[in-house]
Amino acid sequence: MPFEPRQNVPQNLHQKQGVNHLNRVLNYASMVNESGEATVYLTAEDWHVVSDTLFNMGTTDGILPQEILSFSRDEKDLRIDLKTENILVHLEMI
Repeated sequence: MPFEPRQNVPQNLHQKQGVNHLNRVLNYASMVNESGEATVYLTAEDWHVVSDTLFNMGTTDGILPQEILSFSRDEKDLRIDLKTENILVHLEMI
C-alpha cells in the first residue's frame, strides 16, 4: 500500500513524528513495566502515525530507536507490539 500522509503532512515530517512517538512510548513503557510487559495507550492520530512509520513508509532500522528489536501488529490492526531486550510493549488506541 503506498504511503498517503494524513492531513497533507510531508512524508519525512510524518516519519519523524512517528519516531518521536516511539521514543516517548519506550520511555513511558519502562516506567509502567510489569513483569516484562507494558501497555501504552495512544490517541488514534498518534497510533496511526506510529503505524504508518513502522508498516507503511519503508522506515529502515537505522531510523527506528535502537531499543526496538522487532515489531508486529495483530490481525485486526488494533494493537502494535514492540519487542525490546527487556520489555514487550503493547500499543493500543484510546
